[in-house]
Amino acid sequence: MGPKTEQRAINMRRANRRMPRRRYDIKPDQIHYLNPEFLKKFTTESGKIYPRRTTGVSAKLHRKIVREIKRSRAMNLM
Repeated sequence: MGPKTEQRAINMRRANRRMPRRRYDIKPDQIHYLNPEFLKKFTTESGKIYPRRTTGVSAKLHRKIVREIKRSRAMNLM
């Protein structure tokens, strides 16, 4: 017995898809609010922060990236 509707089945497949390959090329010391050129890799043109599943970074590193992006915005560097 599966999902009741086709839309629920689609949503279930979408929610259970795999994360992209982990990125190990980002060093934690690169992530700093005074480095807005590097932080712009993790935002869209409109300024939204990309989710973890798109960037492929770990949860701990993603929290650090988000924190530094917000600091950079507060200092008007981004």
